[in-house]
Formats: sequence, C-alpha cells, structure tokens
Amino acid sequence: MKIKAIKTEKDYQQALKRLEQIFHAKEDTSESDEADILVILIEKYEEQHDSIGMPDPIEAIKFRMEQMGMKQKDLAEVVGFTSRVSEILNKKRKLTLKMIRELHNKLNIPTEVLIQEY
Repeated sequence: MKIKAIKTEKDYQQALKRLEQIFHAKEDTSESDEADILVILIEKYEEQHDSIGMPDPIEAIKFRMEQMGMKQKDLAEVVGFTSRVSEILNKKRKLTLKMIRELHNKLNIPTEVLIQEY
C-alpha cells in the first residue's frame, strides 16, 4: 500500500483509478484499509477543488418559485405587494429580515442562502 497526498489533477485521477480497482476489497485487509484512506483523500481534494458555492439569493427564490409553480402574485403573499416582488426579483430592493424569515418558512429556502449579499 503506497498512499500519498492528492495535490494535482493527475494524482486525483490516479487515486480514483486505484479506488476503482480495490473498491470491493474484503473487509479487514490491507486493500480495504487503502480504499478507506483513498476515499478520505479523494473527498478532501474534491472539497478543495470542486466545491460549489451557495446560490445567489434571488436565483434561489426564482428556482424555488418555478419548482412550486408559483407566480409573482403568489410570492406577493409572502413578501408583500406585487410591486415589491418585482423590485426584489430585479435586485432593486434588498430582502428584509422579515422577508427572509417568511421566504424560509413558506418556500423552505435555507436562511444562509437568503442572507447573502447580492
């Protein structure tokens, strides 16, 4: 078992290839231990290089509205007036704390997404 840190894309591809070869190793063998370590190293590399940031708050609202089949008038029931909805969706008005709470409760959008700057 020769384990090394994954520092480059080439190292990453080699680790994936090796993991594929030993993935179904019998429990309590050196290959199963190697597989466990490779999984940790691969996950760490992916977190550092392939992490996906949080979505834009307004895009998250639009996406959730689409998922729920909501129109702007439906969102007005959550955040107030229809004109306010338009201003929010066009990024001309910031979300208030009350709006964030309502959007979280009614649309189930995580608050950490809604409180971001945009």
